[in-house]
Amino acid sequence: MYSPKFVITNKILKNIGAIEASKEVIENAPLVPYYEKQFQTDAITRTVHHATHMEGNELSLEQTRRVLEGETIVAHDRDVQEVINYRDVMKLVDELAVKRGGYDIQSLLDIHRETVKKIVPEEKIGILRKSQVVIKEESTGNIVLEPPPSIEVPYLLEDFFEWLNSGEASEVHPVMKAGIAHYILVTIHPFVEGNGRTIRAFANLVLLREGYDIKRYFSLEEHFDSDLAAHYESLASVDRQSRNIAARDLTPWLEYFCEVVAVELAKIKEKVRKLSIDIKLKGKIGEQVALTERQMRLVEYLSENGSAVMQDLKGLYKMISEDTILRDITGLIDKGIIKKEGKTKAARYIVNK
Repeated sequence: MYSPKFVITNKILKNIGAIEASKEVIENAPLVPYYEKQFQTDAITRTVHHATHMEGNELSLEQTRRVLEGETIVAHDRDVQEVINYRDVMKLVDELAVKRGGYDIQSLLDIHRETVKKIVPEEKIGILRKSQVVIKEESTGNIVLEPPPSIEVPYLLEDFFEWLNSGEASEVHPVMKAGIAHYILVTIHPFVEGNGRTIRAFANLVLLREGYDIKRYFSLEEHFDSDLAAHYESLASVDRQSRNIAARDLTPWLEYFCEVVAVELAKIKEKVRKLSIDIKLKGKIGEQVALTERQMRLVEYLSENGSAVMQDLKGLYKMISEDTILRDITGLIDKGIIKKEGKTKAARYIVNK
């Protein structure tokens, strides 16, 4: 059975600690915006865009959003199909995350099938490669990855999945487990085409199944895409160690992967904090509170400034009437989120702590 080699360095420990801290804040945020769904929709859009952009898709983020919303755009058919496919991949991953039993190769094949449908020939969809492939650097033609011979692919996958379902793997932190899955599957390169998207989706599946969906707010692909050189160099730093996959020390890649997750979750944590009020509120109200986007902005403003009069709050929404803002404020007062001090026009509004 394959057994990954790695060292839990101080850098990994620090990032795992940061991940756990962010996860705690996000999952226990006392105030959830009415538009939480928009948070998730935004994360899905960014994930689909950057996952496909990494592989050469030319659609912009805005074009990707329009395709996902069902609009017809002027673009290459393949680019549009890749976006539609990856949206379906994410739906499939959500379904597989709640599937009973361990991890299996069939799940990987199913993800690949959704990734490349209508893009590659039918005989290569959801099928392990039967030919040798090499990955070359586009600018120089240099070989950057020479995956194992195709005849070894089924056995390498079987060996890896045996480990992934083992007691040994259950002792590995979920984020590290996802990182290991990412690296090993990239190295095996199971398919002729569509490996990157399939493998990143499978790594996300590991995070979801292990309880690290983090409300589906984040997009690791966006971070990978923002600095592809660092992404590929982290993989290559392990590849260069040995031709024998089992002999490689995955520590450099895991340091990078854990840092990416930590950075992305820290961004979400800060976003949630801005959209949340004091943690005491959860204990006071006893539940998470749904607000409109305008109410959310009002609470954020009061949290940042301590208090405000109506004139201040009107300034946030110049095109909205005072009566409308007053209704929003009344709703917040009724929920016990803010309170009013004074009864004149000079009355101030503050967060109710």
